[in-house]
Amino acid sequence: MIRLEEITRFGVSMEASLLSQFDKLIESKNYKNRSEAIRDLIRDYIVENHCESDDVESIGTVTYVYNHEVREISDKLVDIQHGHHENIISSMHVHLDEHNCLEVMVVKGTSKTISAIADEIISTKGVKHGKLVMTTTGKNL
Repeated sequence: MIRLEEITRFGVSMEASLLSQFDKLIESKNYKNRSEAIRDLIRDYIVENHCESDDVESIGTVTYVYNHEVREISDKLVDIQHGHHENIISSMHVHLDEHNCLEVMVVKGTSKTISAIADEIISTKGVKHGKLVMTTTGKNL
């Protein structure tokens, strides 16, 4: 819980048209006030830059879609996952249709390690699309 004496007020100057666009956006996102929206923007910017450091502990999700009928793809993907068992916290498998599957893996480690795991999975022949989303473990926010 943040104590009142830990809060600092500061002013921000900007063009009226930019502020108007911001106010419309934060209203559409259901923020109660500008301060909440600005805090989230600052946190997002900090996390984005945090994840760009190769040696920082991060957490992420690797989401990918693949055709399970591609020769040996399931075995290859399982082998990759077992090769990184110390970094993979959890995974979920979904059958999308008779040909395609979706998997979501939660991974933890340095940003460099997480990116390497995601690249290895996503570049596997038969993976149609994949995406890595990294974030902070929350310890420093």
